[in-house]
Amino acid sequence: MTTNAPPPPGSPAMPTATDIRGLKPPIDIPDPWFWVWVAIGVLIVIAVIICIWKFWGKKVVAPPVIPPVPPHERARVKLQEALALIAQPRPFCIMVSDTVRVYLEERFNFHAPERTTEEFLHELKATDMLTGQQKESLGEFLSVCDMVKFARYEPGKPELEALHQSASRLVDETEPPPAPVEGVSVQAAPA
Repeated sequence: MTTNAPPPPGSPAMPTATDIRGLKPPIDIPDPWFWVWVAIGVLIVIAVIICIWKFWGKKVVAPPVIPPVPPHERARVKLQEALALIAQPRPFCIMVSDTVRVYLEERFNFHAPERTTEEFLHELKATDMLTGQQKESLGEFLSVCDMVKFARYEPGKPELEALHQSASRLVDETEPPPAPVEGVSVQAAPA
């Protein structure tokens, strides 16, 4: 007796005439070089995008270069600002003294702002960056400023003006020579 029931599990299936199917079409095997070319194309596109971004980014982002203000010019400005305090001896002397100390540190790399006057003057004796007269004048200047700052000495306006002139003179005398301008030639005058 034959039935159309499916064969039991685990038994070999008996092919019948109705089970035969037609041949499948051939499978296309992709060319392996296709993916290599796709990867190269993607890398080229990324490289072009990066180059364009860098080219446009440099033109937009580049800020103008502002040259730093030289120490002697900053000192002159601070000394001019100190003149507004000449009626108040202690704040005036503090500002003028600090201005000179910061100037000397920036100009000559002395560590004036962090040291006491005595320590600074001792360091100053060992150097030849200032002349003997400048060292002496600076010592007197700092001593008077210290008396005003710490000993409550009250100098008059002429003495404060002399302190200001002493500080200005030190800045003027120690100003570096101007740098030569590029493209300008110096010609000797005919004799």
